[in-house]
Amino acid sequence: MAADIIETDIVETKVFANPGHFGGPKISPDGKRVVYRQQLGGTSYLTVALLYGDAKKRIAIPENVDLRWYRWAGNNKILFGVSAVVDTSRGQRRHTGLYVTDVSSGVSITLGRKTQGYDGDNVLYVDPTGTYILLSMQRSIFDYPAVYRVELANNETTRVVRRQSQIWTWIADNSGVVRMGLSQIGGTLKIYYRKTAGEKFRQIGKIREKDDLEEALLDITDIVSEADEGYILSNEKTGRFALYKFNYLTREVGEMVFGHDENDITGFNLNDSGTALESVYFTDSRDRVKWFDDELAEHQQKLDAALPGQEAWIQSKSRDGKRMIVYVTSSTDPGSYYLYEPELKKLAWFASLNDKLDTEKLSRTEYVKYDARDGTTIPAYLTLPKNRPAENLPLVILPHGGPFGVRDTLDYNTEVQFLANRGYAVLQPNYRGSDSYGEAFYKKGSGEIGRAMQDDLDDGMDWLVGRGIVDPDRVCIVGGSYGGYAAIWGVTRNPERYRCAASFAGVTDWDKQLSYDGRFLRSRYKREWQDEIRGDEEFDLDTVSPARLAAQLERPILLAHGKKDSTVPFSQFKFYRSELEKAGKDAEFIIYESEGHGFSDSENEKDWLDKLEAFLNRHNPAY
Repeated sequence: MAADIIETDIVETKVFANPGHFGGPKISPDGKRVVYRQQLGGTSYLTVALLYGDAKKRIAIPENVDLRWYRWAGNNKILFGVSAVVDTSRGQRRHTGLYVTDVSSGVSITLGRKTQGYDGDNVLYVDPTGTYILLSMQRSIFDYPAVYRVELANNETTRVVRRQSQIWTWIADNSGVVRMGLSQIGGTLKIYYRKTAGEKFRQIGKIREKDDLEEALLDITDIVSEADEGYILSNEKTGRFALYKFNYLTREVGEMVFGHDENDITGFNLNDSGTALESVYFTDSRDRVKWFDDELAEHQQKLDAALPGQEAWIQSKSRDGKRMIVYVTSSTDPGSYYLYEPELKKLAWFASLNDKLDTEKLSRTEYVKYDARDGTTIPAYLTLPKNRPAENLPLVILPHGGPFGVRDTLDYNTEVQFLANRGYAVLQPNYRGSDSYGEAFYKKGSGEIGRAMQDDLDDGMDWLVGRGIVDPDRVCIVGGSYGGYAAIWGVTRNPERYRCAASFAGVTDWDKQLSYDGRFLRSRYKREWQDEIRGDEEFDLDTVSPARLAAQLERPILLAHGKKDSTVPFSQFKFYRSELEKAGKDAEFIIYESEGHGFSDSENEKDWLDKLEAFLNRHNPAY
């Protein structure tokens, strides 16, 4: 019977790894064109297409870099940021850079200086006509950043705010006025402020690192134009981030505008002119938006009514609001894009991320909660294989990356659906430290990498075993980035629990990773990030680093990494591989020459899924 189920319900790997990798369409301000990312023949592109017409132009992303973001600059220019790992005499360093492409001519130029700091794509403001941007930029790695006006036609730069000692962060409002600077001197954060471009910056306060407002103040990214009153995300009053009115000049937090009883508010947007609040975002069991613009709120209601059981997101809109790109998705649907024209009452399919996938063969994901051993409630997502009884199933635990500031959601996940389709139950724990569950939950993760964070994964397994859903002798752990670390650490720390582990782009040595991070994080953030990872300053990170404990590995592992990874450098893979080979351990290694911290080539993604399936079939078969 099991064989019949597989034959009937199996979805080919090549369908899960659907060619094209289309995504992220953004409509031009005039509503006539759209830009989206695309993968063709192993090359990454930004493709610009007419919404009504066949004309297309492709912008090739330079080789050996990762695309970080892109956006319109006016109606005829595309601005995009990239990152790359650069080998220097001091070791590997991650650099970011900035390009602009004129759509009409197809000409791309590099923006910024030939010699500058590591951060080359810190755009503070984009002129609506596409004439210029404001760019925070260092003259060298030894300097503090100034703010420059950069002409997009020729990269001509004019300094508009001079560098100031210890100021690393500049913030502009939506009219292009640099309004705030954040400075770190010793253990104190100093705040400099002005209301208009004609005023001088003056210090309006200083905050000790442990002050409750410090983290909230660093979340100020949208400043209301030409006003001292605006908005801030703060967790000072409730321990959960909510949106409050805020006076930039006096630093006083006013009344709450919007909050949630259990979850953080994760972001907010002002309208295009920067004069009014437009929306706030949060995640409970799924991602949600609250519109403060009445017209957009009405559009959202109509979309939700037309698409029951799915999430409908207004992702991009023309300046006049007459054309919008809407993204529609669910746990069993990788997503489709629609062109929505409210005045015409028209919702037209634009493109699908994977139109070959038969969603009827996929499994719905359920939001669940369980208690960890110390009583902490752990939210999670559980996906059970279709057409199998929910008893004594093989399990794959799939922890998310991060680990901090990240969480799993109810969104479609290729690996989840692939594994469930192959007969596995899949558990995605939002372990302590995961994003959006409030300050107390976040702080429970501080200093707990490889420790209580890992306990949360083990306890999720025990919860499923206790309910009779999972066979305790048929469990593996799989993940990417931090999740990859958690996978290989899981089988190293608790071989009695897990039969195998598979990691893509996982951290293997924490001291080396922190040293790498420290080369591009500013001093204050470097210290905070190290504190989050290490916890007690006397704690020896080697005791939770798989590469340092390769000799004690007892279970087979699958280790994969992209050579162009600028987040977890390829050196992490090489070091662990060397240690495993010295110890003669059972490990399989995969190197993806053209990939970074994820997959951009569908053939590589298919290869990973095929090798993962074969690995699991050998060490933890589903049937």
